[in-house]
Amino acid sequence: MPESLRYHLERQDDPVISESTGMALSHAQGRLDDLSREVFGVMGLPLDALDLPRLLQILKIKIDSKTPFLLSTPNVNFLIMSRSDRAFRESLLMSDLCPVDGMPLVWIARLLGIPIKERLSGSDIFDALRSSKKTGFQLEVFLFGGAEDAVESVSKKLNIEADGMKCVGALNPGFGTIEDMSSDGILRSINASGADLLSVFLSASKAQAWLLLNHDRLQIPVRAQFGSAINYQAGKVRRAPEVFRRLGLEWLWRIKEEPYLWRRYWTDGGSLAKLFLTCVVPLSISHQWWRLVGGRKDDHLFVEVSESQCGVLVKVSGSAVAANANLAVSRFRNALQTKKDVLIDLADARRIDARFFGLFLMVRKQLMQRGCSLRFQGVTPRLARSFRFNGFGYLLDY
Repeated sequence: MPESLRYHLERQDDPVISESTGMALSHAQGRLDDLSREVFGVMGLPLDALDLPRLLQILKIKIDSKTPFLLSTPNVNFLIMSRSDRAFRESLLMSDLCPVDGMPLVWIARLLGIPIKERLSGSDIFDALRSSKKTGFQLEVFLFGGAEDAVESVSKKLNIEADGMKCVGALNPGFGTIEDMSSDGILRSINASGADLLSVFLSASKAQAWLLLNHDRLQIPVRAQFGSAINYQAGKVRRAPEVFRRLGLEWLWRIKEEPYLWRRYWTDGGSLAKLFLTCVVPLSISHQWWRLVGGRKDDHLFVEVSESQCGVLVKVSGSAVAANANLAVSRFRNALQTKKDVLIDLADARRIDARFFGLFLMVRKQLMQRGCSLRFQGVTPRLARSFRFNGFGYLLDY
């Protein structure tokens, strides 16, 4: 006989807990994990809603605790690559934080009613980490990748200024394969530095693949791909003025500075336009219609958790929407504590929004780290369309 635990979640029966309050409670209790992230599933990717001060606070916690932490900064190029490259997408799904880098993704989030209000680019994050006035601490960094002269230039510059960031090592691995860049000698050199932050300056696909491949071999706590930031820091390329960045026109400035980029922006722009018309617009219309007609009609959530020897069944009924996310998190925590495969039954789910797609991604990530799996059953044709339009059809393929 399966051991059953039943939870009846009704918003009027539970204290109303806002998303931000729930996050604060989790942090106050010492819990800073994937389920405490305010993460939304947008076009197949996890995007975290947070500002720069909160991001810097999280990085400080991870540095102090020496906890392995992969930071990724999705932009339009990341989005387009993730739709055709499963391994690249997986590097984002397994990341520990995904702040939005790219105004088009911020605009998409706004159209879908998702509270992601600002862009946090890799360059902005790197600039902030360089300033002890913004972080309140000094960290030691290892620079990996980038042209040889750029790496040396930035390394010297950081140590001369001696503000929020000190360079304790730099290495340009050349143009070899991921495996070539993952030799024991290279990893020993990086780990021996004792750095707090590993800054990777390779192409997006190569950097993400390298970071994921070597995640368990690296000893530096915080790792991130900062891409073109090395060229900005070295003064080899001028960054777009603030007005261009605010208007989402940094791509135009970058083409002026680096003309070879026009092909990438042309290809990504065409793919984004198609995605916008076929997925974002229908989802935006659906979101507005729900707000006008059915948004408050029946927003209850019911969750039933049943454990057996072979796994855990989580039956989700009602509205799996942001207002109910915090009520569901503790139940998913209970399911994860069993360290068994999880099957989510959606036969009686009325609606799933971006916040719950984000929550499903976090449950999946935790399960994969435990060697377990997440599967879905009872997905109606209407919900299956929702999965596909939101970019999460791949979750139903497992």
